[in-house]
Amino acid sequence: MSTKIERRRLGAAGPEASVLSLGSWHTYDRMDFADAVAMVRHAVDAGINLFDVAVYGMPGHPPVFTDVLFSAIVRAAGIAREDYLLSSKLWLEGWPGQSLRDQLANALFRVGADHADVAVLGDIRREGMDLKALAEELAELEREGLLGCWGVNNWSATTVRTIREHALAAGSPGPRLAQLKYSPCRRSIPDGEPFAAIFADGVTMQASDVLEGGILAGNTSPSRQIGRDPGEVRARIHDAAKGIAKVADDLGATPAQLCVAFTLTHPSTSTVLFGASRLSQLEDNIAALDVLERVGADRLRELLDPFWVDRGIVDPEGP
Repeated sequence: MSTKIERRRLGAAGPEASVLSLGSWHTYDRMDFADAVAMVRHAVDAGINLFDVAVYGMPGHPPVFTDVLFSAIVRAAGIAREDYLLSSKLWLEGWPGQSLRDQLANALFRVGADHADVAVLGDIRREGMDLKALAEELAELEREGLLGCWGVNNWSATTVRTIREHALAAGSPGPRLAQLKYSPCRRSIPDGEPFAAIFADGVTMQASDVLEGGILAGNTSPSRQIGRDPGEVRARIHDAAKGIAKVADDLGATPAQLCVAFTLTHPSTSTVLFGASRLSQLEDNIAALDVLERVGADRLRELLDPFWVDRGIVDPEGP
């Protein structure tokens, strides 16, 4: 395998993670089991060591088992626990009625592990969140060894800064990463001044929604649920996908490779999170590293600048 997947530290002092990380949202429960085993084995052999394996089942919705399947997949693939970093998700909709500890215990039970290397806190959807209490509970989970480190998903810069201050006071290093939507089309928040200050404090970015649910890879009618649409720019992203595909073709690359490569041009990106339901998709995304090396970061950003569709629409401060 010729492409070398480098590792970057999560935050100023977190674990070293592969620059590409594999997500599981509605993925493994849509795949043939043997195909999933082969894909995850290939990922590890290629150097990917960070796997986002969250609990995505919601009350009132059909049950989801993608995280449960992951535990069987790594066993069948012969992958030892020490050979990968496990990232989970902690949801805030039911907190503090449902503690982070209970959520994490359930997630670990489902995935067959005794600790999470990373946990990412979900979106804040209500006012008045007690960030001090949240930081103190996370610090306790870190002290007990149930949680290695943590980050946040699509929070505002001010909220990230606030919980970091509370975490430091509680004896925690604070968030090591900010999971942010980032692609050639969604750039306003990661490229803005408010998060530049967050990154300067030692928080790094996990780029997510890189392909906009497959739209930027050429799938105009994705079959699975896609994340939220800040700024309501998805129709413009559909239009931009055509231009991105043309640039990719001119460079001898695929649109997916171009988008993954773009996210790694940000100096604070530690890892890029994507899902793959076929081995060919995984191999295509890994090859994005060759595209980045061949074309160069500055040239990629120049070529893709016309497709920045949320510029002037989405507040760089974030939600």
